[in-house]
Amino acid sequence: MNRKASFSLALTTVLLGGTILAGCSTQQPEATAGQPAGEAVGQEAPKSSAKPVKLDIISTGNGLPAPDQDQIKQELDKALGIESNLTVYASGDDYKNQLNVRMASGNFPDLFALDRAQLKQYAEQGLLLDLSAYKDKLRPTLDFIGEDSIKKGSLNNKFYAIAKAPNIPYNTFWIRKDWLDKVGLQPPKTIEELLEAAKAFTEKDPDGNGKKDTFGITGGKLAAFSPIFGAFGVGGPGNFYEKDGKVVNSFYDPAFKDALAFIKQVVDSGAVDPELLSINSTPQYQQKGIKGQAGIMWIDWPNVTKDEFVAQIKAVNADAEWIQLPALKGPGGQFEGAYDIGAASGMYAIPKGLEKNPEKLTKVIELLNYVSTKDTGSALVQFGIKGKHYNEENGKIVPTELMAKEMNYSWLYQFTGRPEMEYLFVKFAQQAPYIEFANNQPRIKTLNGFVDNPTGYNSADATRFIDEELAKFVYGKRPLSEYDAFIKTLETSMNYKVYLDEGMKQLAELGFGKK
Repeated sequence: MNRKASFSLALTTVLLGGTILAGCSTQQPEATAGQPAGEAVGQEAPKSSAKPVKLDIISTGNGLPAPDQDQIKQELDKALGIESNLTVYASGDDYKNQLNVRMASGNFPDLFALDRAQLKQYAEQGLLLDLSAYKDKLRPTLDFIGEDSIKKGSLNNKFYAIAKAPNIPYNTFWIRKDWLDKVGLQPPKTIEELLEAAKAFTEKDPDGNGKKDTFGITGGKLAAFSPIFGAFGVGGPGNFYEKDGKVVNSFYDPAFKDALAFIKQVVDSGAVDPELLSINSTPQYQQKGIKGQAGIMWIDWPNVTKDEFVAQIKAVNADAEWIQLPALKGPGGQFEGAYDIGAASGMYAIPKGLEKNPEKLTKVIELLNYVSTKDTGSALVQFGIKGKHYNEENGKIVPTELMAKEMNYSWLYQFTGRPEMEYLFVKFAQQAPYIEFANNQPRIKTLNGFVDNPTGYNSADATRFIDEELAKFVYGKRPLSEYDAFIKTLETSMNYKVYLDEGMKQLAELGFGKK
């Protein structure tokens, strides 16, 4: 786990539920073959050399075709005068091991993916190129990813990595509208109405089979209650966020204990999936909803609305109707949980040693700028080749059948990310209303992604302790009167006070809490 003391491993997984789309691609509004890098942003075309410059790039992923079948590689190579060699590893652990070996041996890739913990490690070892002096040359890239992403790739006032352009939130509460009709209720607007619906789904036989075999809420551990925390104005367990102009940590927000008390009330009602705490992945609770066992899920829109899942839902019950719920009202406002604006879906760094090879370094910068430029490389790594994988009609991207068949790997080349809404509206036109609905829900903007773990703080141990103790509180195994004792143990035995103080310091240095 990376540097955060977060809600839980499961919450992180759900919050990032949008990554189910990682294997999808987007396309470019202009054909890229032979087009000079930077042309669309008023730059000089890169000087073509007699011999292509070889670039070695490594990352994680799957589905990369052989070089002679890799149309994106071929287009990039022609446009930039390079011979790119992208290697991807399906396993994150395998990738980390491979990268560690290469960095330790001095066999550096020219461009490579890394997470924040690796950024910190390699930067402290002097292995990463400080990109601060190259900001002018990287201007198209930096304009594309935005200021917050620049912060994500920075450490100790130095700029070490290109963090991908921000994603958007995918999760909302989903509820069975046909079950609501059966029990005579309207879609909930408050947390109290949510509890009423959950109890009715458990007690009033909403599927009409004469058996007591349904329940209200399912989800991945306590992440299932994210909108309830939001309704109390709390950014989820262990999260940093701004409140009343100051940075706070949720554990020290008085409303946090109130949120726990209400969640305990929901659990005590018997309306919660009895296996909630043992669920470790989205498919486990998604299938409970699909099979008609549960009527409420906090889940990402792809896992409900993609064609394959719609078919599964209808195969069980042709009348089943899942709808999204707006953020619920509560004592602390109306927020659809939290969204970490400091988290990056990926980032890429350049080894310091490349500064001794200006020809390669120039080509890496040109590549990053190219895939960040709308009318050239960004469109290519999203959608493919214009006229083949997509067409443009009245300024809009229109996919051809070949996009789905041939461009399901293009995301591997999205080194700087993609304009998420534009991409999704092209790739998932039928789901556009659900995408827009989820994105438009108010959320508490959390900041944990900007915080690095200090020396002496073990986030994995702390998170495990937090998960265990919060579960005890909401399941009645430990009285809430012992909340302060929980915080004291967390601060001392788990070194959370060190993490808290360092987090506040780091966030202040980034300008948060100064309103």
